[in-house]
Amino acid sequence: MSEPTERPTVLVVDDEEDLRDVMRRMLQRRGIDALTAGSLDEAVAVARNHDGDIAVLVADLGLPGSSGAELARVIGELRPGIGVVYISGLPADIAADKGLIDPGATLVKKPFTADSLTAAVRAALDERSVTTS
Repeated sequence: MSEPTERPTVLVVDDEEDLRDVMRRMLQRRGIDALTAGSLDEAVAVARNHDGDIAVLVADLGLPGSSGAELARVIGELRPGIGVVYISGLPADIAADKGLIDPGATLVKKPFTADSLTAAVRAALDERSVTTS
């Protein structure tokens, strides 16, 4: 019998509680554990207090009081090597043109499906495993 593989853990940050919960359930049904936070401060607390690995940050670009990019920078300092997937109502090229994300950053446009969110997270996991191995 083969050994079970460890489920990756992601941190989902969105100020909309219902959307956070939907994303958490979408990911968990697809074999990805999800921690959640509703703000930059909550995300920092989760990143500091979670004992295990957090492989990917799923960050809403429109967080009140901060930006998704600022959140990614702060969490990246606490968790070096963490992958990042942004979510936004804006297309990626417009978000990049406005300076909200770096060109080439992964962004999933709202509304999204479970498949598109999971695919973006899995791509970030794959990229992370290549850069950390």
